[in-house]
Amino acid sequence: MGNGRIPELEPGLEARTETKQHVPTTIRQDDFIGSISDALQHISYFHPLDYITALGAAYEKEQSPAARDAIAQILANSRMCAEGHRPICQDTGIVVVFLKIGMGVQWDADMSVEDMVNEAVRRAYRHPDNLLRASIVADPAGARSNTRDNTPAVIHMQVVPGDAVEVKVAAKGFGSENKARLAMLNPADDVVDWVLDAVPAMGAGWCPPGMLGVGIGGTAEKAMLLAKEALLDPIDMHELKARQPTTRIEELRIEIYDRVNALGIGAQGLGGITTVLDVKILDYPTHAAALPVAIIPNCAATRHARFTLDGSGPAHLPVPAPDDWPQVAWTPAPTARRVDLNTVTREDILGWKSGDTLLLSGRMLTGRDAAHKRIADLVASGTPLPEGVDFTNRFIYYVGPVDPVRDEVVGPAGPTTSTRMDAFTDMMLERMGLLGMIGKAERGPVAIDAIRRHKAVYLIAVGGAAYLVSRAIRSSRVVAFPELGMEAIHEFDVEHMPVTVAVDAEGTSIHSTGPAEWRQRIAALTVIR
Repeated sequence: MGNGRIPELEPGLEARTETKQHVPTTIRQDDFIGSISDALQHISYFHPLDYITALGAAYEKEQSPAARDAIAQILANSRMCAEGHRPICQDTGIVVVFLKIGMGVQWDADMSVEDMVNEAVRRAYRHPDNLLRASIVADPAGARSNTRDNTPAVIHMQVVPGDAVEVKVAAKGFGSENKARLAMLNPADDVVDWVLDAVPAMGAGWCPPGMLGVGIGGTAEKAMLLAKEALLDPIDMHELKARQPTTRIEELRIEIYDRVNALGIGAQGLGGITTVLDVKILDYPTHAAALPVAIIPNCAATRHARFTLDGSGPAHLPVPAPDDWPQVAWTPAPTARRVDLNTVTREDILGWKSGDTLLLSGRMLTGRDAAHKRIADLVASGTPLPEGVDFTNRFIYYVGPVDPVRDEVVGPAGPTTSTRMDAFTDMMLERMGLLGMIGKAERGPVAIDAIRRHKAVYLIAVGGAAYLVSRAIRSSRVVAFPELGMEAIHEFDVEHMPVTVAVDAEGTSIHSTGPAEWRQRIAALTVIR
C-alpha cells in the first residue's frame, strides 16, 4: 500500500459486489400513522376472535347463574359494538405500542417515530364517527389536566435485523392496569404460590374473565414489560392442554390457569367456574440472587392487534364475520325487580338482598374520583354544591362516559372500579343523603361499614358491557364541573338499566359470598372427578 498503487480487483469481484446491493424498505409517514390509527379504531369495537371463541366456550360450561348472566352481557355487548362500531368499554385505555424496527428500513417522514405514533393516537381518539374517550392526564402528581386527545402513548422500540417494521398495539384500560403486581422473590420461592396469593387480592376490578400476563426474570422493570407483552399473544390454552406441555413455562401456564380458576372468583367476581381464559408467560435471564415476577391482568375489553409494514402500503386488519360470535342473546332475568329511581325510598331498599337483580328506571347522578374530590373540598369549606346537584335520596353512578356521536344521547357508559370512591362513601351517605351507589367490583371494608351503618346499598353493572348499558340511558346532561370532561357530573335518565345488588343494607357482599360458595363447589367437583 506504501507505493501508492491501487490494487487490481480480482476477477468477478465486481459482479459479486453488485449482487450484494440492497434496496432498503421505505416506510411512508402516512402509512405508519394511518395503520396505527386504523388499528386503534379497529380494536375499540372488534374483540380479537380468539377471545370471542374462548368466552363463548366459558359461557357454555359456566354453572353459576350470576356469572353466566355477566358473560352473556359481555358477549351481547361485543356483538353490538362490532355492528355499531362503538367502543366495547368506556375506558378506551392508554395506548401501548411495541415496535420492532428493521435495521434495513428507511423512513419517508419528517416526524420522529414517537411523534408519528402520537399523531396516530390523536387521529384515532378524535375520529368523528367513533369518538374514543380521552383519559390521559398530564402532570400526574399535580394538576392532572386532561390532554384531551389521549396522548402521549407508551412506546417501546427495538432495532432488529430485517427490512420491515413490526407493530403491536394495545389500548389498556386501567381497571385492569391498576391491578398489576410486582414481587422480587427469592430464588427458592414458588411463583405459582405468589400468583395464587396475588389474584384474590386484586379483587374483581379487572373485569374477569380475562387473561393473566406473567413476566419472570430480568429486573423489576423488565419483568413488568414481559408481563405486558405476554398479554398480546393469542389465547391457546385449550390447544395447549390438548397437546400437553413440553416446557417448564407451559407447565406453569397450565398450573396457574387451573389453580386460579379453582379459586371460584368467576365472571365479575360474582363466583363461578371461569376466572381466567388463559395465562401467558414470558421469561428472561435474571441475576442469581433474585426472582423478579410480575403479573398484569387483561380485562373483558381485551384490545390489541399486530401487523407488519414492509413498504407496500398501510396495514389492513381482518374483520370478524357475524357468525364468529356465539349465538348468545342476553335478556333480563324474569325475576329481575323493576325499580323506579324517582320514587324509591330507604324502606324499599331494605328489602333488597345481595345477589338480587334489578332493572333501574328514572334519574340518577354520576360522579367519579375528581367529582368526589371536588364535593369533599366544597363540604370542607362550607360551600354549597353547584345548582342542580342534590344527592338526597338518590343514586350515584360511578362512570366516565364516552362522548356521543350521531343520534346517541351518550356514548358507551359502563361502570368504573368502585373502590377508588371508598374514602368518600361515608361523606356521601351521611352528608349528601345518598340511598346508594352503582359501580363495578367489590367495595372495601370502610365502604361496606358505611353502607351497613347508613342502611344504604351498592349495586353493580357489568364491566365490559358499556355499549349495552348505554342503550338504557334515554337522556344525559352535564349538571356540574364541565371542565372535568368525562369526569363531570351528569344526570342520566335511564330505562331498565340492568344491575345486581352487590352489598345490601345489612352489609352482605356478593363478592365475598359468591366466590366462597363456588370455591367449595369447584373443590367438590374436583374430588368427584
